[in-house]
Amino acid sequence: MFDVSVVYLLRESQGQWEVLLGEKLTGLGVGKIVGPGGKWEPGENAEQAACREVAEEVGISLDPRHLTPIAVVEYPFVTRPELSQRSHAFIATRFEGTPTSSPELNPTWWPRTEMPWDAMWADAKLWLPRALEGEFLHASFAIDADNGVASSQMTWSPLRRS
Repeated sequence: MFDVSVVYLLRESQGQWEVLLGEKLTGLGVGKIVGPGGKWEPGENAEQAACREVAEEVGISLDPRHLTPIAVVEYPFVTRPELSQRSHAFIATRFEGTPTSSPELNPTWWPRTEMPWDAMWADAKLWLPRALEGEFLHASFAIDADNGVASSQMTWSPLRRS
């Protein structure tokens, strides 16, 4: 199982909160709407990988001190164990730059009340709303051959703010 980091950038616009998500253009999950993120490089920790991936995928600069962890989720892929991964998810409200497309991701701001759940990975709607509201999740979502959730186990706790 390899490690990945993902960041949900949040901003307030016209009195409502928005989340930066993007259409995945390459690799696992092409066509799905996801948060910017990806695999750790050798020697990186969760925060370093998160900052690097956000910069590479959407051109936004982050200070690791401004990341708030919201989840650690294991994804065992039942029929494709080589894809099994552990995702370290963060939110950030302080960042620099304007989101730009890359070969990996085409970013769009989404109002939190209008998230594209049906275009995201099947597990997202099971945990992300609650995590964005301020709880921390430790979970496992077994992913089946059709990229659906075969089984899940979730443990919630108060959010650990940095």
